Amino acid sequence: MNTTDIKEAVRERYGEAARRVQSGKTSCCGSGSSVAGECDPITSKLYSEEESGGVPEQALQASLGCGNPTALARLNPGETVLDLGSGGGIDVLLSARRVGPTGKAYGLDMTDDMLALARENQKKAGVDNVEFLKGEIENIPLPDNSVDVIISNCVINLSADKDRVLREAFRVLKPGGRFAVSDVVIRGEMPAEIRKSVELWIGCLAGALRDTEYTRKLNAAGFQAIEIEPTRIYTAEDARRPLSAQGIDVTSIASEVDGKFMSAFVRATKPASCCGPACCGGAK
Repeated sequence: MNTTDIKEAVRERYGEAARRVQSGKTSCCGSGSSVAGECDPITSKLYSEEESGGVPEQALQASLGCGNPTALARLNPGETVLDLGSGGGIDVLLSARRVGPTGKAYGLDMTDDMLALARENQKKAGVDNVEFLKGEIENIPLPDNSVDVIISNCVINLSADKDRVLREAFRVLKPGGRFAVSDVVIRGEMPAEIRKSVELWIGCLAGALRDTEYTRKLNAAGFQAIEIEPTRIYTAEDARRPLSAQGIDVTSIASEVDGKFMSAFVRATKPASCCGPACCGGAK
């Protein structure tokens, strides 16, 4: 897998998800309302009834995340929030309401179909303090020290250059700014055969970082006060459908997979007195 192949595969998969939703079909994993057993346990039933009822149905249907960062992140009125890989816009719309009319919520996505869907959902929601930007999470199109909080929902896993993503996140955060993302994280070693599949990378399994590696990369970017909080821990049975679809014999590797994958809420802070990665232990 090279960087270009991964990026194009991700773009196509998420573009297709957006097109399915726009055509009246479901992406399955956003609502958790599909036939039992068909929906990925990683991405289903992430939002409360109150949250899902407050956004357009297509925003919920297009959600392919692994958590609910808006429920766990501390967001205050008047703050500026950036969602990395904003998809259909559900987390941006929820964040916009929490920061209020004096705040701002940006969504960043590289997929034209997802951006079109997100902007349509913004209109339906009648939310004005939102802006969706086209770009890649490795090259955030915002100035230094411009964002109070960065959120993301199972998207950093999809990048082949996670160090650059974290450095970019650090750059655009204001001093004292907060990194608060949901992601799939590995505890312990992962079987080599899972790493070999592009499809599983797109599905946020093969691209997952080990917890210790995530912490190390955040430190290298300059972040402090790093915490990784498990929100869902997956069994071998949970992984059976996506792994079997790639020809992997789950039974034979069950002991190596069981309990190794988890959805987690990853927190970190940019030091309040910091002027950039170089003075905080990170490197550009």
